[in-house]
Amino acid sequence: LLAAPLSAAGEVDNETSFKEVKQQTKELMQSFKSYSVDKKDEALKNAKSAMNELDKNIEQLENRVDSKWDSMTKKARKDAKKDLKELRKARNELAENFGSLKESSKDAWERIKTGFTSAYEKLANSWEKAEQAFNSK
Repeated sequence: LLAAPLSAAGEVDNETSFKEVKQQTKELMQSFKSYSVDKKDEALKNAKSAMNELDKNIEQLENRVDSKWDSMTKKARKDAKKDLKELRKARNELAENFGSLKESSKDAWERIKTGFTSAYEKLANSWEKAEQAFNSK
């Protein structure tokens, strides 16, 4: 997913944010598994915090691409737009799942919690793919 704009932008410090996203995902997934419906408020607080961190990372990536935009080829620009759009789409899906999580009933908690963690993992996997592609350049 974000390999073309990252390599075209000539970035060398992206690994830190990739590692952060991977670690945050791991921590959230581990903690989320243990949340019963009785700990819903704590789960929501941690999920919101993790989403805020993802937003910061996405914004930083967008800023890095923007700062290198003039030196990027047409293809790299097109790829960057596409990749950022896909990343934002995954983030929006996560937000929808978070909304469902907030509104979930006691009976639906486990099912909705699973949907949220799946959406979060999907977004984190986008970062992992980018890391692998970036590191192979």
